[in-house]
Amino acid sequence: MESIPDHKTPILVVDDDVGLLLSIETILVSSGVPEPALVSDSRRVMELIRKHRFHLVLLDLIMPHIGGLELLKQLKEEFPDIECIIVTAIDEASTAVQAIKLGAFDYLVKPIDKDKMIIVINNALERYSLRHGLAPIEKSKPFSELKTRSAFKHMVAEDENMARVFHQAETAAASDYNLIITGETGTGKGMLAKIIHRLSHRSNGPFVPVNISASSKALFEDDFFGHTKGAYTGALAEKKGFFEAAQEGTLFLDEIGELEPELQVKLLQVIEDKQVYRLGSTKLRKIDARIIAATNRDIKEEIINHRFREDLFFRLNMFHIHIPPLRKRKKDIIPLSRHFLNIYAQKNQKNIDSLDLDLIDRLMNYPFPGNVRELENIIASAVLLENGRKLTSFAAQNLKRFPQPGRTQIHKILSLAEVEKQQIFLALKATGGNRTQAAKILGIGLRTLRRKLNQYGNAKPRPE
Repeated sequence: MESIPDHKTPILVVDDDVGLLLSIETILVSSGVPEPALVSDSRRVMELIRKHRFHLVLLDLIMPHIGGLELLKQLKEEFPDIECIIVTAIDEASTAVQAIKLGAFDYLVKPIDKDKMIIVINNALERYSLRHGLAPIEKSKPFSELKTRSAFKHMVAEDENMARVFHQAETAAASDYNLIITGETGTGKGMLAKIIHRLSHRSNGPFVPVNISASSKALFEDDFFGHTKGAYTGALAEKKGFFEAAQEGTLFLDEIGELEPELQVKLLQVIEDKQVYRLGSTKLRKIDARIIAATNRDIKEEIINHRFREDLFFRLNMFHIHIPPLRKRKKDIIPLSRHFLNIYAQKNQKNIDSLDLDLIDRLMNYPFPGNVRELENIIASAVLLENGRKLTSFAAQNLKRFPQPGRTQIHKILSLAEVEKQQIFLALKATGGNRTQAAKILGIGLRTLRRKLNQYGNAKPRPE
């Protein structure tokens, strides 16, 4: 079978199963995605791509003549900019990792989940569009089409990028998949995880948040699996671990990228077996908890550099949501600023009801390396210093060292990495070098702070 739409399409689907090709076509068209081109003979793929220059190719893994991985390799060698998604009936992490190492954007397992396929395809098309400076293929659904808009009331947002995140969260909540939320520090990953839990069928169960960077390596098994009375000296009573505490609910693993490789194996085993032994016990306990993990790292890069297990990643990454940084959703800056102004003006019993125009300009031109959390801190501290009815840039001390918009002092503009570095050093200075306190102020884990200081060549021991 070979079907090429009369109009130009960005998508080619390759599978020797004609029935599946037609099924995928129906799903895509009914979901508002452009009608795809279809081909069942893998030998025709490269010629079709040379002729039509598709943006995205869905490749079946196992096909006669030329297999999916071999075709992926050929395609990436000749057209490295085209995005590829592998479709496979084999749910094996090694196959998925091999595909990603060859350049695949992602992979889907048969039987294909409709919602996940649409999200993965839209993400791949968006990445292609961003790389090539094109307009997005499909406009995100608006906020008005959310089924549960009120569930997101505490995540103030007006930018279209966040509308897409909210729609993805609704889709994720309807399933029981484990998922990973990615995004820079301070973007609201933990808040989104709570919303997904509340919208899910597990909402009556517990939501158990665990900050991996703050957990002790020595106490990992005790913390996650629990112990029986007398399991070791000092174990005076039995204790539930995090997995049992999250029974019939959600276990939120924040900063999952900080987990030591040897501990990743233990976490993987529980996810696969869905059961644990408490320390000191031979009784198996069944686990029924959904896992939502979050990280500010590029996990795929961590896998390539052997710092994160690929099999654990694919057990967690059944669904993926990325929250864009605040600098890429500028429409949210002022609504968020007003939101935080209202909160902290009330808390401090101050009659401040608006933002000064100069402050608005400064906020709109600030890079926000700490994202929403940093914006909240800026507004909170400015409210304390402000004596008038309007919040001014004079009160926003954290913005003073950045040049005003319109000035020609280009040489003074700092890179985001340098801004982050300066913020870390300022926090350390403010805490007298206490890394633990500095990490809390910055909203990052102590382990993350240590790693960044090592990157800056400033690993000199300081009080913790």
